[in-house]
Amino acid sequence: MKTELEHIQPKQGSSLSLSVNPDFSDFFYWHFHPEFELVFIDGVDGNRHVGNHLSRFQGSDLVLIGSYIPHLNFDYGIKDPYEKIVVHIQQSFLENAFLTTPELEPIHRLMEASKKGVAFGEKTKLLLRRRIKDLPKLNDFEQFLELIDILNTLAQSGDKEYLHEHPVKNQFNTKDKNRIDRIYAFVDEHYKRRIDIEEVASLSHFSKPAFCRYFKKMTKLTFTQFVNHYRIDKAKKLLLSGKNVTETCFASGFESLSYFNRTFKKITGTNPISFRSKFQT
Repeated sequence: MKTELEHIQPKQGSSLSLSVNPDFSDFFYWHFHPEFELVFIDGVDGNRHVGNHLSRFQGSDLVLIGSYIPHLNFDYGIKDPYEKIVVHIQQSFLENAFLTTPELEPIHRLMEASKKGVAFGEKTKLLLRRRIKDLPKLNDFEQFLELIDILNTLAQSGDKEYLHEHPVKNQFNTKDKNRIDRIYAFVDEHYKRRIDIEEVASLSHFSKPAFCRYFKKMTKLTFTQFVNHYRIDKAKKLLLSGKNVTETCFASGFESLSYFNRTFKKITGTNPISFRSKFQT
């Protein structure tokens, strides 16, 4: 099974990234990322596939997924209307505070438990349903405080199950993680211009062929595919912010409008105009 390393870009000055109703129902997106993920899907039945765990959920699902655990998008194959909130939390979230703040110990234990994947039951889902759905209405600071309280509630919940008996093994060692982080930071800084593979290979102290083999092994994508995914992610945000297709094409780093349209449809399954119309509606 092809596993993709997803790059998640938080808002500047925030340790969180919040997605409301990201629609991947037509895509089998088996992926992983360094961020913790809290996902709540409501109003539908579906499949829960996290690590080696596979089961059905009915009506709704609330799951906390640890760093680097492969998982399938929870809306895969769902055709009925639903609501979904996905919160991505940076690995460094409260890292130092955990060491010095006893009041955060329950949340620290919960984040450690997320290495097994944690699913919450009906009582907890009902208790937090409205609060999770209201997160997008809050400003950054209010979101941060509310998330702390939500995580504390989850930590205290007796209504949860672990999806694996033992922590899911992280396929990246520290050296690999640091190297991939440097590559991501470079792409984030330079995605608006042409990026030569040779300069990224040099950054990683590889020859070009060795870098290509390494990057494909680590992410299951070629470097070009990864950059295109990254640029399309930027393009989606630009389209929804009001930019037209031509402005979006060049602002997200593409040099050709026809190539941008082809790449956008290949990655998202739709063209830029249809994508914007669907989500604005």
